[in-house]
Amino acid sequence: MKINKNIAISDSGFLLNPSTGESFTLNPVGIKVLNMIKSGDEYSEIEKEIMEEYDVSRSMFDKDYQDFLGLMQQYNLLEIEKTKD
Repeated sequence: MKINKNIAISDSGFLLNPSTGESFTLNPVGIKVLNMIKSGDEYSEIEKEIMEEYDVSRSMFDKDYQDFLGLMQQYNLLEIEKTKD
C-alpha cells in the first residue's frame, strides 16, 4: 500500500487531496503511522513501534490501524496495490 501520489502532506499532519479539495488533520499517532507507511514499513514494523511507543495492546492497535486504513481508503488517500493471483 502507498499514499496516493496526489496527496499533499505537511510535517504537522495536514493532508490535502487536491483533486477533491478535501483536507484532513492527523493526530501524532496518525502522523507516525502515515510516515511509516510512506517509508514502506511493513505492518509488523508499524505495529511493534506503535505498541512500544504508545503502550497500546495488540488488539487495540489492530482495530485502530484497520479503522485508520479504512478511512484513508474511503477518502482516496491510500492506494492498495492489487496482487496477481
